[in-house]
Amino acid sequence: MGKVAVGIMCKTPAPGRSKTRLSPPLRPEDCARISACFIRDLSHTIGQLATASDDGGEVVGCAVYTPIGSETALLSLLPDGFVLLPQVEGGFGERLFHGVDALLRTHDGVLLVNSDSPTLPPEILRAAVKAVQAGDNVVLSPAIDGGYTLIGLSRPHRRLFEEIEWSTATVFQRTLDRAAEIGLPVVTVPGWYDVDEAADLRMLEAELLGAAPASLPLKGADAPATREFLLERNRASVRDAGRAPTGTVAAAAS
Repeated sequence: MGKVAVGIMCKTPAPGRSKTRLSPPLRPEDCARISACFIRDLSHTIGQLATASDDGGEVVGCAVYTPIGSETALLSLLPDGFVLLPQVEGGFGERLFHGVDALLRTHDGVLLVNSDSPTLPPEILRAAVKAVQAGDNVVLSPAIDGGYTLIGLSRPHRRLFEEIEWSTATVFQRTLDRAAEIGLPVVTVPGWYDVDEAADLRMLEAELLGAAPASLPLKGADAPATREFLLERNRASVRDAGRAPTGTVAAAAS
């Protein structure tokens, strides 16, 4: 059983550059804060997976990041032992392929995970690691929005990342099409969801602060940093409502 790099595709959080599709309802500075929480929680799940590896070194946590020069800020969010790999310039497909290709030079398999799924269950990651170790295939966890939450490979296949309209509902299907073109077997592990827009944020709040949606196939991973952010945001909303002028409250109630 060879070593598998589990890498988070991420952008070091900064106001105005992180999770911009969540503004509104979040302010730009809060978008950066919640992005940091996502990275902290997801990397913790990956770090626990690495620690629990049967041979003590089966899984290696990585961050495939941008921009160069933000290493200190990013490392403050990651567990000890995470490897940093800078992203290359170019489109998202080129950056994904470079991450796969570079990590396969020093590992026997690689999973690349988006940074927008803070509650991604460890069961999905474990299943994907085993599938990558099984041979030359592509491992995918479909996302609810039509993309994929992770992709895994034991050999670099550039074609999987070509002619894809990224950030659309066709990404998963187009990747299946590319795999079929080159005769590459596909292993699908359970899917999950990305937090990209306001509706996704409401799903995350329901999962962490209320009742998990019935559509989720598994119990999500613990995400304490994200949960605390959401609780703090809710407490601030209650305080702001309590400070609202009487006339404003009366007008809203009428």
